[in-house]
Amino acid sequence: MNSRILIADNDREIRDSLVAVLIEQGFDCVSVEDGEEAINLIKEDNFDCLIADIKLPKWDGIQVLGKVCKISPRTLTMITTASATVETAIEALRKGAVDYLVKPLDYNDVVLRVKKMRKLQRVLLENQYLKQEIHSKYNQNMIIGDSPAMQNVYKMIDKVAGSTSNILITGKSGTGKELVARAIHQNSPRADAPFVPINCGAIPENLFESELFGFKKGSFTGAIMDKDGVFRAASGGTLFLDEVGEIPVHIQVKLLRAIEEKEIKPIGSSSSLKVDARILSATNKDLLKEIEEGNFREDLYYRLNIIEIHLPSLTERRDDIPILVNHFVGKYNQELKRKVLGVDNETMKVLINYKWKGEVRELENMVERAVLLCEEDHITLKDLPPHASMGISVEYADDLKISVRNFEKQHILSILRRVENDKNRCADVLGIGLSSLYRKIDELEIKL
Repeated sequence: MNSRILIADNDREIRDSLVAVLIEQGFDCVSVEDGEEAINLIKEDNFDCLIADIKLPKWDGIQVLGKVCKISPRTLTMITTASATVETAIEALRKGAVDYLVKPLDYNDVVLRVKKMRKLQRVLLENQYLKQEIHSKYNQNMIIGDSPAMQNVYKMIDKVAGSTSNILITGKSGTGKELVARAIHQNSPRADAPFVPINCGAIPENLFESELFGFKKGSFTGAIMDKDGVFRAASGGTLFLDEVGEIPVHIQVKLLRAIEEKEIKPIGSSSSLKVDARILSATNKDLLKEIEEGNFREDLYYRLNIIEIHLPSLTERRDDIPILVNHFVGKYNQELKRKVLGVDNETMKVLINYKWKGEVRELENMVERAVLLCEEDHITLKDLPPHASMGISVEYADDLKISVRNFEKQHILSILRRVENDKNRCADVLGIGLSSLYRKIDELEIKL
């Protein structure tokens, strides 16, 4: 596609000459004689470049330049003038002009400068594209949501990211605690240093010390070479202790010393090593209760919990569910090479009202499944697992009668929601008489 150039000059001879020269060079040109007309055209159409005289009728070139920067930031502007002064040149460049020409114009020079301006524009667009790509990839691993509860989380991340304080991130499994930790690290002065996550719940008890602090060759059977622990690997950066409540009590003593003294002693070593790692930790447990039960050291808790960031569950941020759903649809369209446009209204209502025991992780898994199975433009109820498509979370009691009663209640409620509490339609869908439906509503204590 040819580059589009708008020329704004009240001198008709200059306008016509510029148009002729630039069209000959393959550019698509439009000309106007005043600033107001130039702005109106830019509002209506896309232009790659604007060549504007500094003394235009109605709005002068500087005013036009200021408006263009706001309404069409991708349009690069070149200012022309018959009376050049250092002050006007500086003002034009300060307002956002990329070039400055003095009349009478050398049209060969104008062509060269326009081509140079277009090269600059391509570089700027490529840089913007690359930034968007990086941001897109980064956002796939970031927290999504605009609810008040999540806004509070974002504010806390902004407040603590620049510090070296240890942070405890709490919340149910699947709420995205590691994402918060990564966000804190990425926005900290340590962003270019390592971020080292370790899942404390996945480490066998007899390997905890070596995983945290490392070991020396020959310190035990199988230690055939020196190994750095995660503390040393994260030195200069951030160490993320996920499921910190799972660390055995006898290791908690050594962890506390490592945090307080900023040094570690690998297994088999006779000397300590200095380390400088910021500690971010996360748990889905109530650590205060764990302290009461003797499972967690109180002094370690207060050392880890300088500041606490609590991640809300999906029941506390249901307004974010449509945003999350659309985000995951886009993500899995790309990964699975699908072209699903979104989720239909009925299905979205079910997803919003569903009891997400597995939190965001469960929601993401369900959307991935739906994108894979979807045969239409939009995900519908048939693309969800059976228990989800009926708007209920799987939760059965051991007693058969209680389980059947709970299932009936949830099923009738989901159908009532689907038909907007129209009892006649609900009875038809259920395949029972209206009087039977009323009896069920009474028996099951369904509140409408």
